[in-house]
Amino acid sequence: MDYRLATSFREDAQRPYGGQATGALHDDEMALFDAYSRAVVSASEKVSPSVVNIEVRQQTPRGALADPRQPRDTRGSGSGFIFTSDGFILTNSHVVHGALDVGVTMPDGCQFPAQIIGDDADTDLALLKIHAPTLLPVASLGNSEVIRVGQLAIAIGNPYGFQCTVTAGVVSALGRSLRSTSGRLIDNIIQTDAALNPGNSGGPLVNARGEVIGVNTAAILPAQGICFAIPVHTAAFVVERLLRDGKITRAYLGVDGQTAPIHTRIVRFHNLPVTRGVLVVSVEERSPAARTGLRAGDVVIGYGDQPVSSIDELHRLLTEEQVLVSVPVTVIRGAEKLTREIVPTTSPQGAP
Repeated sequence: MDYRLATSFREDAQRPYGGQATGALHDDEMALFDAYSRAVVSASEKVSPSVVNIEVRQQTPRGALADPRQPRDTRGSGSGFIFTSDGFILTNSHVVHGALDVGVTMPDGCQFPAQIIGDDADTDLALLKIHAPTLLPVASLGNSEVIRVGQLAIAIGNPYGFQCTVTAGVVSALGRSLRSTSGRLIDNIIQTDAALNPGNSGGPLVNARGEVIGVNTAAILPAQGICFAIPVHTAAFVVERLLRDGKITRAYLGVDGQTAPIHTRIVRFHNLPVTRGVLVVSVEERSPAARTGLRAGDVVIGYGDQPVSSIDELHRLLTEEQVLVSVPVTVIRGAEKLTREIVPTTSPQGAP
């Protein structure tokens, strides 16, 4: 190679982005990478001691066996994290649903049998309890309502049984919707590109401060970098109800809905307290919604005296206390604002 050409290549290599060769720019970039690494290391060291491996034993349905007279047990695994020092663990419903036995392994190898305190398939969350002789390390819960797209996101779990595996990425999007195994739509899901694999389910999604902002629940396969977590704000609500009742009984309206924006002119004309509502996609026959006259295309903006700006908010209002109680529901139909009385009934599995 010509000496002058080789020298030119070396000089260009010292000029990132085709700019001037400045050591300060290089040092700034290295400082950023160092800060990123320190954040990931610090967060993982803070949270990893509370992340557990969950092993479950389930009975295979007879219809799935070649010989129905020989039922077999199957085994599965997932992740979870301890959030109270006396041994309460949060994980995914699909990890433990229908389990005959549940076992928990700590990062130090200690093993404990676990009790399923409650299981809510509609939000894909479950609450476990273990009894340990000493106080346990806990993961701090953050605030999922203040996270922003692009911020650091760290996933910790046990993919394929590899204990306390750490992956890092960013929050890719907010406000996604995901269909749970029960068929209910979970709204306000966090999308991240922090890699998830089978076995990560139920593990924590963590911010740079080592605070849990979500519960990892799913990845789209074979796509790369499209993974989802249930926000910790939703998880806190579910945990409160599971601790109190062991289950979540919801009122039932009989609508299939999704969060949708409301036109700015309608918001201004009616002086609405929300800019989004729940768009009614369909109404089930003979349901409370059908009896009260709700239609596909209506946008629910209020339930009782509470404004409704998302399907997640509506789900939270449809509690057991609302069953058989007449409640005004406010909707936007076209450009008109209407109020109707609705009497919810007990929720069938997976129905809003």
